[in-house]
Amino acid sequence: MPTIVLASTSPFRRELLGRLGLPFEAVAPDVDESSLVGESPVATAERLSVAKARAVTHRHPEALIIGSDQVAYLGESRFGKPATRQNAIAQLRAMSGKAVIFHTGLCLLNAATGRLHLRGVPTEVRFRELADAEILRYQDKENALNCAGSARSEGLGISLLEYMRGDDPNALVGLPLIALCEMLRAEGVQLP
Repeated sequence: MPTIVLASTSPFRRELLGRLGLPFEAVAPDVDESSLVGESPVATAERLSVAKARAVTHRHPEALIIGSDQVAYLGESRFGKPATRQNAIAQLRAMSGKAVIFHTGLCLLNAATGRLHLRGVPTEVRFRELADAEILRYQDKENALNCAGSARSEGLGISLLEYMRGDDPNALVGLPLIALCEMLRAEGVQLP
C-alpha cells in the first residue's frame, strides 16, 4: 500500500483520518489560503484542497496525498477561523438565526500517477437565535478560535445549532470521510 499523507496541520483532520485505522503522515502544506478575486466560496475550498495536496508532492512523490479546505459562507459573507475572541463573537452574532453553508473541498492525489480525485461536500448549518449572553458563555467554555464559523459542532458548539444538513457529518469538522473512503478504495486501499 502506498504511503498516505495528510497535507494539513489541523488536529481535527488528523483525528478524523485516524478513525480509518490507516497509517499516515501529516505534513504542513505551504499554501496561501486567500480566495481569488471574484472566486466563489465553493471554488475557493476546492481549489485550496487541490493546492494543499500538490504542495507536498515534491516531498512525497509516491504517496496518496489528501488535501482538504473548508469555507463557511452566508450570501457574500465568509466566516473563516476567527483567531480572536472579538472576531468569534462578531461571527456568532452575524450567524445568529441564520443558515450558513460550510463547503468542504476534498482532494486525493496519487502523486505517483498524477490521478486526482476531487469532491465538494456542503453542510448547511442553522444557528439558533443567540443571545449575547449565550455567545459570551460559549466563548468562555470552549476554544473555537481555530474553527471556521467560531463553533465546534463536535463539542459544546452543538448547543448553538438548530440543525445540520449534509451527506457526511465529518465534513463539518473538516474531513469528509465517506467521500475519502470512496477515493481511497478507487486507489486500491482496502477499507475496512
